[in-house]
Amino acid sequence: MKYHLFALLLFFFSMSFAVDGLRVAHVDSKLIFDGYKGTKKAQDEFDRQVAKWEQQANLLQKELASIKERLEKQALMLSDEKKGELEADYSKKETELKNFISKVYGRSGELISENEKVSSPIIQLIRKAINEIALQEGYDMVIDRATGAVLFWKNENDLTQKVLDYLNAR
Repeated sequence: MKYHLFALLLFFFSMSFAVDGLRVAHVDSKLIFDGYKGTKKAQDEFDRQVAKWEQQANLLQKELASIKERLEKQALMLSDEKKGELEADYSKKETELKNFISKVYGRSGELISENEKVSSPIIQLIRKAINEIALQEGYDMVIDRATGAVLFWKNENDLTQKVLDYLNAR
């Protein structure tokens, strides 16, 4: 529903610009990002790093499971001191695993940072290409169908100051 409303608004919006002599174009940044050859290379690099993190997490999980298994199988044969040591090891390893998962996969974790590090140069390259093509072909504005964002606009079409002046004059 929202997409249809946006498309309808976009149609009327672009029609009003056409009447004023402005040229509006649109792109689908997701299709561009996915279709760009450089994205595959970046995705492979990102996937290799994610695989390393998964290996580390699996190793920590195996170590934790091993300690738990020893505790369960040998609980009756262990001295209280040795049992306490294993329980402390288990608790330490469990904390280590939780910290690792939070550090890598948390809200501001390394996974998000790595994704941004890998994709940011591609996004900048795409935006630069859109700007160059829009200027070469004489477009006043380029709208992204994937996000609804305006990716390019000519500054001489900016009414911001006029609107501010009008409002402040009242």
